[in-house]
Amino acid sequence: MVAAIFNLKTKKSMEQGIVFEICGYVATIGMILGYLPQAITTIRTRNTDGIALPTFLMMGIGSLAFMLQGLLHKPEIIWSLFLTNLVTATCSLIVFSIKIYNDYFKKRRENKKCCRKS
Repeated sequence: MVAAIFNLKTKKSMEQGIVFEICGYVATIGMILGYLPQAITTIRTRNTDGIALPTFLMMGIGSLAFMLQGLLHKPEIIWSLFLTNLVTATCSLIVFSIKIYNDYFKKRRENKKCCRKS
């Protein structure tokens, strides 16, 4: 009787673990497919006019925090959490860097135009 109850609990626990893993990998695919188009478009066009700098900064910080959570999880690392956020943090860093670069040079061009008119 005890063995039957233990086997039932173990089976339920395994099913929950499988569902947990499937949800993690579905989230991984969704997050990566959500970030990559923006990063690819930004890299190709270098156009960052419609991108909010604070948004990508905060999303990058959030991705770094989730990476740490995935690595520090006990008893084992949650690879789907870590890898997803490694990709999204990289995408955020790329878009953030291009945005900073574009904004810096846009201000320099505007300042040169302003000074030439004077």
